[in-house]
Amino acid sequence: MGSCTSKPPKPNPYAPQEELQNQPENDQSNSKSPFPNIKLSPFFPFYTPSPAHLFKKSPSTGSTPGHRNSNANSTPMRIFKKPFPPPSPAKHIRAVLRRRGQKNKMKKTGSIPEDSEDDGVELDKRFGFSKEFSSRLEVSDEVGRGHFGYTCSAKFKKGDKKGQQVAVKVIPKSKMTTAIAVEDVRREVKILRTLGGHGNLVQFYDSFEDVDNVYIVMELCEGGELLDKILSRGGKYPEDDAKSVLVQILNVVSFCHLQGVVHRDLKPENFLYTSKEENSQLKVIDFGLSDFVRPDERLNDIVGSAYYVAPEVLHRSYTTEADVWSVGVIAYILLCGSRPFWARTESGIFRAVLKADPNFEEAPWPSLSPEAKDFVKRLLNKDPRKRMSAAQALSHPWIRNHNDVKVPLDILVFRLLKTYMRSSSLRKAAIRALSKTLTADELCYLKAQFAILEPNKNGTVTLENFKMALMKNSTDAMKDSRVPDYLSSLNALQYRRMDFDEFCAAALSVHQLEALDGWEEYANRAYDIFEKEGNRAIVIEELASELGLGPAIPVHAVLNDWIRHTDGKLSFLGFVKLLHGISSRTVAKAQ
Repeated sequence: MGSCTSKPPKPNPYAPQEELQNQPENDQSNSKSPFPNIKLSPFFPFYTPSPAHLFKKSPSTGSTPGHRNSNANSTPMRIFKKPFPPPSPAKHIRAVLRRRGQKNKMKKTGSIPEDSEDDGVELDKRFGFSKEFSSRLEVSDEVGRGHFGYTCSAKFKKGDKKGQQVAVKVIPKSKMTTAIAVEDVRREVKILRTLGGHGNLVQFYDSFEDVDNVYIVMELCEGGELLDKILSRGGKYPEDDAKSVLVQILNVVSFCHLQGVVHRDLKPENFLYTSKEENSQLKVIDFGLSDFVRPDERLNDIVGSAYYVAPEVLHRSYTTEADVWSVGVIAYILLCGSRPFWARTESGIFRAVLKADPNFEEAPWPSLSPEAKDFVKRLLNKDPRKRMSAAQALSHPWIRNHNDVKVPLDILVFRLLKTYMRSSSLRKAAIRALSKTLTADELCYLKAQFAILEPNKNGTVTLENFKMALMKNSTDAMKDSRVPDYLSSLNALQYRRMDFDEFCAAALSVHQLEALDGWEEYANRAYDIFEKEGNRAIVIEELASELGLGPAIPVHAVLNDWIRHTDGKLSFLGFVKLLHGISSRTVAKAQ
């Protein structure tokens, strides 16, 4: 389910007239669109462009998880060098795609899809939640309304929370017209129920249902949205203030990822302050689009809000890195007051996300620190493999010394160790050589991760260390996402120990190093070390066997350039390719 904060789009009286009038034309029209004058994009026919939105914010007088207050004394419009209206109200892409899929199925089969509300089969909308809502809570005024429901303030009538003010997200069952919609609500409650225990996560209290509605009872956050705060400051933050916000965001995002949960709709509207005090804590809300992401699985449904959606989401193959991209967009906005990707239509935004690069040349970027610029660039890398994880971002030189930032356990470490443990002995030797070229900045993150594992007195770790580290950070959500399955790939460590040098190699991301400006220098120095310590004569058939290539693959075509013909040792080209590992793409190119 989508955000309960969303408001229907409104015309922007402050937008240039040509922006409203000169929309791209297309022969196709969306007859069922709520905006019949808007045409479908020829590039993204599955997504209907929305008109410009009203760029006027009203002061919050009691924000709750999932709402935005309105007030008669509206805040005057703030003018930016670049347009910065509130983001699209999340006319979520998945719903559009679902409708299109249903129409296509109807055309092919002449029948109504099974998941349609018109299929003649009544949906089971029983969730098994408590039916004592009216006896447990006293509901006050409605404080927000969105596409999928609305939010009310309330207080408990009895029990240990008697008199406590809370926020209640109300989702009408009449809105759940498909089995997917029912499952979305069920999953949202499950994630909120199991994903607890972090200070920057909105607290979940209970869920209820009756014949008409589902009620999600959560912590009341009265400090307003992060978006309100951004606008009230004129659109941009000083670097230190931006760090304070991003540390909180990255901490909770890293926590969610460790539990195997991807939020999929991170944006300033979905972060609320608990109170109106200056140093109020920031909380992430609205898990209506969130999902579990299991080891070796990738998500493929396109969801989120256009300005914050990652490139790989549009390519329908993504995991937790998509959230980090969204954090990068927020970081860019905080530091310069405008979005990194802008267009007049949502299809135009998608094209920019896929093809354009953020502008770091215009003001205020030249006046900001090089570290801040590098930080944002590494979050907004279009290749998710080269993008920093949330935990890595907390160890970046720009942010790591801000108020004694603590780097949390990173799920990326378990993914990388899994790949390392399954690698050939030759590839392990190559990666060890590369790890010896790391600078103090790169080692800072690895030292923090190794310390979290609480190494034994002799400075080594075993499988037990990894188990204990996971258990200390575990929630019930981690069980649902099967994160502990990573431990099975580390079984070899129950028979031996891993020291810090080997851990550096195992937890090293070659793709992330490749994204750095000094990658060629890293690779050349690593190859020199490998020549002295790990290179050896090897025939193509032996190399193919080490890499696990089957007999059906033309190994000579794939590996011929990997070996020096003078002495039969791995060439520099072969060394670099070995670092990345063999892939189906490598094989396909050679055929």
